[in-house]
Amino acid sequence: MNLRDLTYLVALADYRHFGRAADASFVSQPTLSTQIKKLEAELGVTLIDRAPRKVLLTDAGEQIVARARNVLHEIAQIKSIARQQQDPESGTLRLGIFPTLGPYLLPHVLDRLRTSLPRLELLLTEEKTESLLKRLHAGQLDAAILAQPIHDAGLRAEFLFEEPFVLATPSGHALAGKPALRVADLAHQQLLLLEEGHCLRDQALEVCHLSNASERSEFRATSLETLRQMVAMNVGITLLPVLAVQPPIARTANICLTAFQGAHPSRRLAIFWRKTSALHELLLKVARIFQSLPVALLDPCAASHPTGRSTNNRQPGTEPAQTQALRQPSKAPVQGRP
Repeated sequence: MNLRDLTYLVALADYRHFGRAADASFVSQPTLSTQIKKLEAELGVTLIDRAPRKVLLTDAGEQIVARARNVLHEIAQIKSIARQQQDPESGTLRLGIFPTLGPYLLPHVLDRLRTSLPRLELLLTEEKTESLLKRLHAGQLDAAILAQPIHDAGLRAEFLFEEPFVLATPSGHALAGKPALRVADLAHQQLLLLEEGHCLRDQALEVCHLSNASERSEFRATSLETLRQMVAMNVGITLLPVLAVQPPIARTANICLTAFQGAHPSRRLAIFWRKTSALHELLLKVARIFQSLPVALLDPCAASHPTGRSTNNRQPGTEPAQTQALRQPSKAPVQGRP
């Protein structure tokens, strides 16, 4: 038995297909199949149920794959410890992030990551929360940026920032540009939401519950960009995270963005990693870079209205109390999973 064969077995368990597992392992399909058979012969048990057009693990296979994942994870940790001793800020960092955050956050931090950690290679994975958590526990990711709360005793969390939501409406809507907009003003409105599995859907549903609003159930979007276009076409209204309406994202015609006043709906973002990770110190440095976002990027007042200017007539060089509070949770943040 060797580590290579365990890697092949875990790949087959992940992909449930000999061809795809071989491609992911950078070997030919006959090579992978032969090594799996050799492993079965060595162990004296059948690991794979080779059904037509389907690959299934036997009971013994399931148990051995679980152990193999642990072995491979520990080997990766040994390599990480050695790498950290040689050069703590080099190597590869596998970071997960969810789709309603990644495209809007990363343009603001990648240059700073490259400047602060020039020898670090960043490999990004964009998936929904459930998948990211599975990959994190399986050792396929080193860390993931997720929305709190995540209740997992095996993970360390480092809070990054609170991201407010703004209301996106067609320009002629009754709530468009409403001064002192409150969550309660959404009462009896129908909101356009994302499909199941996105944290933004869960967070928007929480706002609906708080405000006596509801979902427009005949339509569910697969992305924020679809939601944006539906609003522009006068189909309805929605909530958008403030980073999703900041440059370099272009303004969309016929959409008015309005900031909430008082206890604004928001989500809390944190970076999570395994408590046993050898990359703890490096991940703390990465977290500090994400925590250093310019405050203006998280200001819903600055992001609202077609001009992108706040309507509070503040003096140059001053900062609204709402903006000052963005680094800390609001009194009633909306929490949920992506």
